[in-house]
Amino acid sequence: MKLLLDENLPKRLKGDFPDHEVYTVRDMGWNGKKDAELLKILKEHGFHALLTFDKNIRYQQNFRKADITVFILCAENNTYKELTRLSMTVNNYLKKPNLRVGPVIIN
Repeated sequence: MKLLLDENLPKRLKGDFPDHEVYTVRDMGWNGKKDAELLKILKEHGFHALLTFDKNIRYQQNFRKADITVFILCAENNTYKELTRLSMTVNNYLKKPNLRVGPVIIN
């Protein structure tokens, strides 16, 4: 699957998803894009899911329009040490045949 790490996540997290094609917002040159615009271009570029630390995104966006899975990583802070603990849970979701559209809370 093709995944995008939001700009609020450490780049090092890419290595936690070896079975997937993983990019960062910076890799794609999408720094500073607003969430609504980012969700739109994700689908246009063939992405299946966004991983983010932005807990408010679930209240701010209409995911029916975006038609994409957004993994919201809930940890004490957004350091690799904290977030890598959630990677196995995300990987388990990614093994499911049909990803749920919209926000998926990972904690």
